[in-house]
Amino acid sequence: MSDDPTPTPRPARLTAAAAVSGLEGLALVGLGVYLLVMGVLGTFDNAVQAWTGGVTLIALGLIPLAAARGLLLCRSWSRGPAMITHLMALIPAYTLLKSAGGLIPLGILVAAVAVTGLVLIVSQETTRALGIGARDA
Repeated sequence: MSDDPTPTPRPARLTAAAAVSGLEGLALVGLGVYLLVMGVLGTFDNAVQAWTGGVTLIALGLIPLAAARGLLLCRSWSRGPAMITHLMALIPAYTLLKSAGGLIPLGILVAAVAVTGLVLIVSQETTRALGIGARDA
């Protein structure tokens, strides 16, 4: 740590990385809530499956939301969960891209968000702001 009492401003790329992680988290939580509501309303053939999927997506959505908060607070631990979330998002993106018709644009969007998040989280500016990497002698 530096002896300088003035805090350094958070880099724009770190803020953008937090925003991307937050958006991924909100999307997962939103989809989870949707599945829960549809399961309660009985619009799915298997309500238990809808509830299980909804709870799972909400739990998974909390990970990138926590990472986004950590990134905003410049916590080095938050880089790992954010990176894993972005990497994991490439799996459904690939699946959507291999599908037919109307899901391909959604696959492109998911892939673009995931790749953007990865680029932002591994950038030198972000890494330096989080205090990861080589230390000054």
